[in-house]
Amino acid sequence: MSYTALYRKFRPSEFGDVKGQDHIITTLQNQIKANRIGHAYLFCGTRGTGKTTVAKIFAKAVNCEHPVDGSPCGECEMCRSIAAGTSMNVIEIDAASNNGVDNIREIREEVAYRPTEGRYKVYIIDEVHMLSIGAFNALLKTLEEPPEYVIFILATTEVHKIPITILSRCQHYDFRRISIETITDRMRELMDTEHVEVEEKALRYIAKAADGSMRDALSLLDQCIAFYLGQKLTYDNVLEVLGAVDTDVFSQLLRKVIDRDVSGVLDVVEDLVMQGRELSQLAADFTWYLRNLLLVKTSDNIEDVLDVSTENLMQLKEEAQMVEPDMLFRYIRIFSELSGQLKYATQKRVMLEVALIKLCTPAMEPDQDTLLERIRAVEEKVEKGIEAAADMKDRIVYVNGDGIPGGGESFPGGTAGGYGSRNSGPKPELPNAIPEDVQEVVKNFRSIADEASGMVRGYLKKARLSLGGDNRLLIVLPDTLAASVVGREDHVQELEGLIEQKIGKKVEIDVRQVEEGRHFEDTFVDIEQKINMEITVED
Repeated sequence: MSYTALYRKFRPSEFGDVKGQDHIITTLQNQIKANRIGHAYLFCGTRGTGKTTVAKIFAKAVNCEHPVDGSPCGECEMCRSIAAGTSMNVIEIDAASNNGVDNIREIREEVAYRPTEGRYKVYIIDEVHMLSIGAFNALLKTLEEPPEYVIFILATTEVHKIPITILSRCQHYDFRRISIETITDRMRELMDTEHVEVEEKALRYIAKAADGSMRDALSLLDQCIAFYLGQKLTYDNVLEVLGAVDTDVFSQLLRKVIDRDVSGVLDVVEDLVMQGRELSQLAADFTWYLRNLLLVKTSDNIEDVLDVSTENLMQLKEEAQMVEPDMLFRYIRIFSELSGQLKYATQKRVMLEVALIKLCTPAMEPDQDTLLERIRAVEEKVEKGIEAAADMKDRIVYVNGDGIPGGGESFPGGTAGGYGSRNSGPKPELPNAIPEDVQEVVKNFRSIADEASGMVRGYLKKARLSLGGDNRLLIVLPDTLAASVVGREDHVQELEGLIEQKIGKKVEIDVRQVEEGRHFEDTFVDIEQKINMEITVED
């Protein structure tokens, strides 16, 4: 005898075998027991959730000679003939290929004849949303007032395409996606029956990949067993057959993205491609990984919601401390878009690499939701730049009392103890004395800036301080945008008010920007450095 696929071999034959649809099974059984059977039913839900299976069991149950608790006995002549597909009482119609008015007219003519055996003629119309408008209209009258011995069961995956006139004439049942636990338990039960040894972790991954469809899960399981026939089916085997990637690789990929290590990310992609991994599956699984990470980041006591092991949960919690929610939102958006694009892409690898480079370099994206991360990237560069400058400053041995380099090592293009100059123009000189009020503001400026409104506070992180005429404090910003925002009249008044609250004195401020192509030191004196720096004088 030829081999029968698992999903066909173990298709439920009675209501008790149907998994994950208890809300529907109980209702149908109660209707049969109470003899309150409707004339038209509409079964909706995603693929592989049991719509056609339940329709066939229901057809057997209403015609069964000895029903048991509303479920077919499976032993009587009617049950056996319906199960074998030889009964004239159950007519299955595929609306995808029989969607015209003529096909519905044939049904209207047939319903005039009583069943030759059993109580009901049951019409199961699969993918009913594929019927034409004319066919739907031809079905209306018959669907509304069929003979008492006719039952219509319509099944569809796209209920929104069904005309409201049809919907209003049917009892509507929504088939839910089946949970990972339910699918896993069912597969474990079947593997015990088939005497196949399978790792629990492998079953759970297959159940997750099935996305709520029992039929898809059994098809994937069949494929994996066939590849490793006669061997124990392990988690790694399943990943290899399905072209999937272990979560450790996702962790490695995420950490390189957080570090903005583009070359490291591309190396990981190269390894996955050489291993023959399916890139569409990779994008979908990485999106799911980011979703889990976002839940860990934004919620407490999330263990019951996440379908991960204890070890993976600890890893997620560690990585949640390394990334901000706005970054995760952006990552998920980019990969969700990528998953849709990969279905039709001819260069999947290129698109995957571009998406990962986007994650590493937020400056590539003009979208508003990248603004925080772009600022964060700039701040990281600034911090690294400050560290580099600090290393250079350590090489200067001593300075004079005014903070001007007075001696030390020689540098190319400059004088002893100096950095050298890129501009030949005169350098700004430090004032002999800085007013006490201004000194007080400078010492407290960073804490004052932290109290400013959101946008102003962000730009002030890049501000430097100098002294203007008439004892005014100059706030110098590196670009036109920052200067125009901070320099608005209401923002200037806000800052002056914060200063007055902090030191109890009124200090006038003026907002400036560094001229294009020049450096701050070429035009302004950094009084913040003068006031706060430690001055070492060597005799």
